[in-house]
Amino acid sequence: LGLTVGVILNSDSNDDRREAYKCDITYITNNELGFDYLRDNMVIYKERLVQRGLHYCIIDEIDSILIDEARTPLIISGQSGKSTDIYKMCDYLARRMERGTASTEISKFDAIMGTEIQEDGDYLVNEKDKYVVLTAQGVKEVEQFFHIKNLADPENLEIQHTIILALRAHALMHRDQDYVVKDDQVLIVDSFTGRIMPGRRFSDGLHQAIEAKENVKVKRESKTLATITFQNFFNKYDKKAGMTGTAQTEEEEFREIYGMDVVVVPTNLPIARIDEDDAVYKTKKEKLNAIVEQVYEANQKGQPVLVGTVNIDSSEEISALLQKRGIQHKVLNAKFHEMEAEIIADAGQRGAVTIATNMAGRGTDIKLGEGVAELGGLMVIGTERHESRRIDNQLRGRSGRQGDPGYSKFYLSLQDDLMRLFGSEKVIKVYDALRIPEGEEIQHKTITRFIEKAQRKIESNNFAIRKNLLEYDEVNNEQREVIYAERRKVLDGENMRDTIFGMVQDTVGRYVDMVASNEIDPSEWDLKELNDTLRPIIPLQPITLNEDEKKKGSAALFKQRLKDEAAKLYEAKEAEFPNPETMREMERVFLLKVVDRKWMDNIDDMDQLRQGIGLQSYGSRDPLVEYKMAGYDMFNEMTNSIKEDISRLIMHVKIEEKAEREEVAKVTGTNKDTTTKKEPVKR
Repeated sequence: LGLTVGVILNSDSNDDRREAYKCDITYITNNELGFDYLRDNMVIYKERLVQRGLHYCIIDEIDSILIDEARTPLIISGQSGKSTDIYKMCDYLARRMERGTASTEISKFDAIMGTEIQEDGDYLVNEKDKYVVLTAQGVKEVEQFFHIKNLADPENLEIQHTIILALRAHALMHRDQDYVVKDDQVLIVDSFTGRIMPGRRFSDGLHQAIEAKENVKVKRESKTLATITFQNFFNKYDKKAGMTGTAQTEEEEFREIYGMDVVVVPTNLPIARIDEDDAVYKTKKEKLNAIVEQVYEANQKGQPVLVGTVNIDSSEEISALLQKRGIQHKVLNAKFHEMEAEIIADAGQRGAVTIATNMAGRGTDIKLGEGVAELGGLMVIGTERHESRRIDNQLRGRSGRQGDPGYSKFYLSLQDDLMRLFGSEKVIKVYDALRIPEGEEIQHKTITRFIEKAQRKIESNNFAIRKNLLEYDEVNNEQREVIYAERRKVLDGENMRDTIFGMVQDTVGRYVDMVASNEIDPSEWDLKELNDTLRPIIPLQPITLNEDEKKKGSAALFKQRLKDEAAKLYEAKEAEFPNPETMREMERVFLLKVVDRKWMDNIDDMDQLRQGIGLQSYGSRDPLVEYKMAGYDMFNEMTNSIKEDISRLIMHVKIEEKAEREEVAKVTGTNKDTTTKKEPVKR
């Protein structure tokens, strides 16, 4: 077709990336693409940009990236200077604290409103909504440990936040399920794929709390330098499309969030796989025994079996049971991910038994060995239902590919998380009514409906969370667009004289408006305050009122005179430079320096605002509206602060100080592309 094709790998240099992006078609992972976009908005020379415009993208396994990963922002971060001692202290205290129970299930509303609930212990855990609250007894325990009078005082917020993180790390974050410990590091396990996510870290101090719990080196918290969500990043493309085998259940979300239609393409060959109804058992032990029995029977006749588990713990538990029965098998989970290709290559061979977490679920083509089709193809066994029907469908889809025969069945128990957290009492009533003997499975429409209803409930809840996240992130996105557009103007070498001149004028105007107005008599204008605040920024002559201004009492007249004086100072500064372009380059340098520093601070401020804004809903105010208003005010404060810092720098620069962009970069933390080494954070 005469098209050029490029591919970008994690290890590629910037020059290689730039060449690959110049091709007609470029192959790249979603993470690399997003990070290149962020790094491009941190460079200090136009020549260092690697990407072209965002025109058209085709996303493979689109539901994984735009839906499962939607809540995971891409973050480029640097180290903050905060001490890690508090995490170790809070971990020590958390180990001594006693988990309690409440007379009724506690909600976040109850926790915030202080609703009276009979409780014991030091803290309560809500597994369904994944949060922890201290009891009155627990609050006393923390206050005594840290020798403080009132934990709720603003100066004790850090202690309060960190002890909750320590309790979350112990009560809600499980080793070999949410994370693994390898080479003295805590590594996140992706709940959707079962794969380790190297370099990713839980945010907001949770990762440090887990490191303290596992007694590995606690790394310092990071400072966010640049961030964007996949939702907002991919919506920047003029056109986008994608493919996946499991998009239909999320049709509404694709249309509403991304403006994309879902079209079902018929399979190349008819599906010959047999999908059995779920088998439900009363206890986990009965379920596991039934799975081992089913694997044994299939293995005896040589039919290959793939057992899908939701986490590492489950895969190791089933592995131990199969070992007891003397069944040869291989285990594929985040601990042994290096052997993935080899294990998957053999999974369809005669007599093969493979236990895998969700890793083997997506996009994996398991080829059938000789004579396996005659035995019924690959047998897929699910050990419990996932929160999302899509993940279940992905697992089923490993069998019966391209018209091959296959078989799939899910084994569940009333002790599974999905059943336990979403009211298995109803199902237990069905069990008791039918008087099912121990060890016997039940297949009943009520239970099938219950499971589907629970999954739909979780899916719709997750959709609402992702939609809510997008609404909040839209505020950040609008701010990001403004800042990045200004940066691009500077990089494109535009003449910034008018912009800088306007900043100087605006700074004068803003400070005059603080002390002078037509409603107040000129004798009461606080000129001392104006001298103390404005003159350190713009070195005007001592500010006084002339006779005309005193007589007319016009703040506008006074303001215009000071603006004219500032304009003369600016022109005098220009005259100090023999070459006007030297002044223009220096202005571009200062803009990059100040905008980058202020933008990084603003990201942190907006993050803290987002965390604290939820309490507004309990004051009968819409937290999103409050967030937008507060975010707007903070952005205005930031832009005023940028104008002020630029004015100060321009007015006080000496000609012998040669402003080098490289020097500026070191101050702002945006120097060169060491950001390729910066690691993302999971939120």
